Amino acid sequence: MGAVTTDPTLAAEIDAACRLSGTFTLRSGQVSHEYFDKYLFETEPALLARVAEAMVDLVPRGTELLGGLEMGGIPIATVLSARTGTPALFVRKKAKEYGTCKLAEGPEVAGRRITLIEDVITTGGAVRDATHALRERGAIVDVVVCAIDRSPEGENPLADVALEVRPVLTKADLDAARSR
Repeated sequence: MGAVTTDPTLAAEIDAACRLSGTFTLRSGQVSHEYFDKYLFETEPALLARVAEAMVDLVPRGTELLGGLEMGGIPIATVLSARTGTPALFVRKKAKEYGTCKLAEGPEVAGRRITLIEDVITTGGAVRDATHALRERGAIVDVVVCAIDRSPEGENPLADVALEVRPVLTKADLDAARSR
């Protein structure tokens, strides 16, 4: 799947801002010689706004809550929420152990259709965990919208949990932008 963004320079600017070279251990435990430091675009207001704008048409109709995953999905979900008027939900990696002991901060999730918002997906581990936890609490979770899908081309790393991945950019898009 190619880029869904109509912003012709977004891939090149994200790549230039975020691609680092070296040796990096990913969340999955895989070792990579490049890393996309998404916080470098998420902390840049103009790039963050452009990523959120590119996500607007990827959010399915009927979405009741935008579930930003801790930590990188939260700023994107916040900007996307402000842009669309759809309430945001901040989804923790694990339920906090004090106070309200919530997994997700914001509106009640039971019976609500939640579109997850993530920054980068490689194997989908964090998204898979959040999907399971939200479904256990009665949420309807079918789609994740992400800024960058780094999974192998043509593969859905979240097929095992019946989750559709809708990326703004893929690794192939970033690689193509870099080679121009």
